[in-house]
Amino acid sequence: QVQLVESGGGLVQPGGSLRLSCTAPGINLDDYQMGWFRQAPGKEREGVSCIATIDRSTYYADSVKGRFTISRDKSNGTVYLQMNSLKPEDTAVYYCATGPCPQVADMNFWGKGTLVTVSA
Repeated sequence: QVQLVESGGGLVQPGGSLRLSCTAPGINLDDYQMGWFRQAPGKEREGVSCIATIDRSTYYADSVKGRFTISRDKSNGTVYLQMNSLKPEDTAVYYCATGPCPQVADMNFWGKGTLVTVSA
C-alpha cells in the first residue's frame, strides 16, 4: 500500500502559477512511475502528466503542453507539477498516482487530491 499526499493547490488568478507536490511518507517515489491527474466538476478524471523512473521520460496532455512541467527530486522522492500560465479551465482537483500513466484505469495508488481554482 502506498499512501500519497498532494499539496500546493489553491486559488490563483488566470496567468498565474502554482507548484503541486506529491509525497509518500516513508517511501521514495523515485522507484515508481508517477502521474498527475485532474478532475473538474462534472467531468471525468483525466491524465495530465506522467514521469517514468529510470529515463525520466515524460508525457503531457495536449491541453497543458508548454505550460506544465513534471519533475522528480531523487533525494527525497517528491514529485512536482509546476503549472504556469494557468487558465480557468485548469480548475480541478489534482491527484497524483502511481502506475503506468496516463490511463486512469491503469493506475495503482491515488492520493486524496488538492484543489486548484483559477479565477479572477
